[in-house]
Amino acid sequence: MEEIAMTSSEFDSSLAVALGPLRLKNPIVTASGTFGYGLEFADFVDLSRPGGICTKGLSLKPHAGNVPPRICETPAGMLNAIGLQNIGVAAFLEEKLPKLRELEATVIANVWGDTEEEFVEVVAALEEAEGLAAVELNISCPNVAKGGMLFGNSPQATASLVARVRAATRRPLIVKLSPNAPDLVLSARAANDAGADILSLVNTFVGMAIDSETGQPRLSFGTGGLSGPAIRPLAVRMVFQVARALPRVPVMGIGGIAELADVLEFLAAGAAAVQVGTANFKDPGVSGRLVGELDAYCRHRGVPVSDLVGRALKAGAPVLDAGAEG
Repeated sequence: MEEIAMTSSEFDSSLAVALGPLRLKNPIVTASGTFGYGLEFADFVDLSRPGGICTKGLSLKPHAGNVPPRICETPAGMLNAIGLQNIGVAAFLEEKLPKLRELEATVIANVWGDTEEEFVEVVAALEEAEGLAAVELNISCPNVAKGGMLFGNSPQATASLVARVRAATRRPLIVKLSPNAPDLVLSARAANDAGADILSLVNTFVGMAIDSETGQPRLSFGTGGLSGPAIRPLAVRMVFQVARALPRVPVMGIGGIAELADVLEFLAAGAAAVQVGTANFKDPGVSGRLVGELDAYCRHRGVPVSDLVGRALKAGAPVLDAGAEG
């Protein structure tokens, strides 16, 4: 496995993190589906500042997604059923990636497909591109009729897909897991055994909102993915469980991160890095702010960020759902 290295100047900070073969200048990453292709946020944050930027999910061909309405606010979060709208991998490589390189962004390409073959074709199309740090497989989107959770909810399907993609790329491979899976630890183990270098978790929880006046679902798809602060305690628990069950597998934590305390909580649970998602809609500059706040926190205490990872695990927190992890 080829190690993806960055320049030495990017590692002077105590914020530098290593997730297997992937090296990031800090652990703050923007989550796929919440940050466009990155360029849309260039007026709000220096795109070279976050540790990484996960693109919108890229498919083999352009995809229109679901029809509106496809997003609605909920208490402490939101529901979305965008349906993985994107311009397709070819247009991304031609129109978006060159500009991201110019802005010195660390780019992680999130990819998806309806079939294993489509996943492999998208990854193959990205393989020779310059300026990509890693690939993230989205096997957990709840807002599409095919693909998505059909792969993520079955450890066998997860393993089969990851193995095929692993054979198609030399880049660090991240697999994004679903909290809706019957047994997240089994899914995590299957992905890792099949060749995933890093696990990102969690994607959105399946939820629903109904208009009290009309009695109709507020999203055209019916259900949607719940994200935001409402899911954070659930996501922290799941990160803790996976990090404890698979202590040698790097994890990116996702779920309702908006403040420094949220970042520290996920790091303590065992995440080596975090992805910031829904908060980008409220504060487009949140990722840059969190990098600065985490840097100040580490400097004030005289510790590298790596010392903050897994503190809850080291503290001997009580066992949860041990039977599912055996």
